[in-house]
Amino acid sequence: MKSIVFATSNEHKIYEVQSKFDCDNVDIKIIPVTQPFEPEENGTNFLENAYIKAFEAAKIMGVPAFADDSGLCVDALGGLPGIHSARYAPTRDEKITKLLNALKDFPQEQERKAHFSCAISLVTPEGEELFSTESQCNGYIIKELHGTNGFGYDPVFYVKEYNKTFAELDIDKKNRISHRALALNNFIKFIKNNKS
Repeated sequence: MKSIVFATSNEHKIYEVQSKFDCDNVDIKIIPVTQPFEPEENGTNFLENAYIKAFEAAKIMGVPAFADDSGLCVDALGGLPGIHSARYAPTRDEKITKLLNALKDFPQEQERKAHFSCAISLVTPEGEELFSTESQCNGYIIKELHGTNGFGYDPVFYVKEYNKTFAELDIDKKNRISHRALALNNFIKFIKNNKS
């Protein structure tokens, strides 16, 4: 296997996942979907949405494809924004502003616990799911943005392991602890055990 289709048009995700593959010595080039790609993510959880995206990409490309679905889940908000993280508001800044406003009545650290969750699904063009996994990274939401790396909610998601937000971590550190990195660890094990 020299390449694998990644069901996304998100350049940040492509870079992050390819960096993880390279770091783990997985000699596979990620190929993004080669046409406009906006499947209807109407699943009820991250795994269902990952399957929907992977299946759609596999049909377009005619080969198995994998997708991830990820999001931020905040305890005090009943798990929101959750599977709606990408559609919580129109822009990144508006998403973060809306999140911080929703947490304004929860000033204490222990009230602002959150986790990022990531599900990965590998699906054939016929709809057979060859692999799936889900992982999460725990942290909490700080009150101000810190850092310029990463994307999405990274500037306000603080991880105590490094005493930094995701956006303050370089890609190598983030690829050790993030929700996507942990899910990719499982996916990489599957790839290495199924090289054909």
